[in-house]
Order: sequence, then structure tokens, then C-alpha cells
Amino acid sequence: MRIYTIFILLLFIPLVVLAGEADVIEVKSVRLGDNTFRFDVTVSHGDEGWKHYADKWDIVGPNGTVIGTRTLHHPHVNEQPFTRSLSGVTIGKGIGKVTVRAHDSVHEYGGEVVIVDLPR
Repeated sequence: MRIYTIFILLLFIPLVVLAGEADVIEVKSVRLGDNTFRFDVTVSHGDEGWKHYADKWDIVGPNGTVIGTRTLHHPHVNEQPFTRSLSGVTIGKGIGKVTVRAHDSVHEYGGEVVIVDLPR
């Protein structure tokens, strides 16, 4: 009877818990000009539809300031992991590294991040 009860309880755990947090798994940065860059960011997340999906990623400076954001306008249920780019990101000359983090619609931030050495 106890196993049956546990099984029934497991059926009612919300599916949004299964997708977990959005992880950045790879970043490529390209210098386009003096202080301008393009970032190609690969994100992995168990997107489950509109209620739980990776909805953006950010480029964050060493002091915690968000330098750039790529909004993801729809779930990528059947495309995992996926890569999206953001061009024209201006980063100050004194900054040599940035952190790229992903966000999902349920857990917000908290998944794996990648620290990037900027090409100079």
C-alpha cells in the first residue's frame, strides 16, 4: 500500500519541476570592432512548452551589470540544446571577462554559467 501511495503522489508532482534550470553550455565571442562583440550562446533546458521554457540569456559584466540580453520568444521543446546570437554588444575597454547566464520562466536564474575571456 505504501508503494502505491508514493506512486500516486509522484503522478501529481508538477511537470515544471522536471525541466530544471536553464544552463549555458557553450559561448563563442567574436570581436566586431573596438568595443563591439557578437556572442553565440548555446543553452540547454528541458523546455516543456509555454509554461516552462528558457526565455532569455544575459551577458553580465564583472560588477554584476547586465551588458546585453537576448530574449527568447518561444519554447525550444524539440531543439535542444539550441544556439542563438546577439550582435552589437558594446563592452568597455577595461573589461576582459564577462559571464553569460540563462534564465527560464519558472526557476529564473540558477543554472550553469560560462565565463568568457573576451578576444582583444
